[in-house]
Amino acid sequence: MNLSPREFQQSPYAGHEALPSAIVFWAAQTPADAAYPVHSHPWGEFVYSFSGMMEVVVAGRQYLVPSQYGLWLPPNVEHQGLNRHATCHGSLYISVPHCTAMPELTCALTISPLVRSMLEHLHQSLPPLPYRAADERLLQVLVDQLEQAEGAGSYLPTSQDPQLSRLLRMLDAHPGDGRSVAQLASAVHLTERTLVRRCQRDLSMSLNEWRQRLRIVKAMPLLIAGHKVESIALELGYGSSSAFIAMFRRLMGVTPDEYRKTRIGK
Repeated sequence: MNLSPREFQQSPYAGHEALPSAIVFWAAQTPADAAYPVHSHPWGEFVYSFSGMMEVVVAGRQYLVPSQYGLWLPPNVEHQGLNRHATCHGSLYISVPHCTAMPELTCALTISPLVRSMLEHLHQSLPPLPYRAADERLLQVLVDQLEQAEGAGSYLPTSQDPQLSRLLRMLDAHPGDGRSVAQLASAVHLTERTLVRRCQRDLSMSLNEWRQRLRIVKAMPLLIAGHKVESIALELGYGSSSAFIAMFRRLMGVTPDEYRKTRIGK
């Protein structure tokens, strides 16, 4: 499917009041620099990215979800999907009676190997509607597994604090910035102690942890595009590829090359 920027395939259920089945799976490719309209629907939605980085805005808060997570959107939550790079993503639509054990609030969910395999199977062998009884059972098992998934908030949270948000934007524009926390604090006219406190308050993690996650986000499209690990490491501010590989494996559970192979199927 070749879609030009600003052209993207919306869900076939957009604007509908009900789903054609209690649980429905749908997948699409979205071009770079595309955005879905702000919308809501009377069913829950679990969004998973097969390739690329999903970005969803809910109540002014941006959720970035890499491929080891999925994003849960409860029924009637107004949201907007967008992306800077081309993505392939899937949505599991869940009618209200089947949402009772899912989280009450929007959050990222950790994806188990079983859930990932089930999503990949659905993506590769999309069952046509109306579903067979076996398809309905598979979708229900997937929901059962998601009900047990560990919540993760937002993988790369943002802040409404003027100084902290300015610093996060600076790092987003220059992920290889190697300045210390004290130097970064000074750049936005904060003390190091104040910056540390605001990071814990708004991000629920240290600035260094947030910066490592940002570098993961930046590395993903480069890996899929075929860039060498050594060049990515240097671009992201690492003195050696081994340091970058160790960080990537700690956060992703796989090496950069292993991630690349799972994303492009080679």
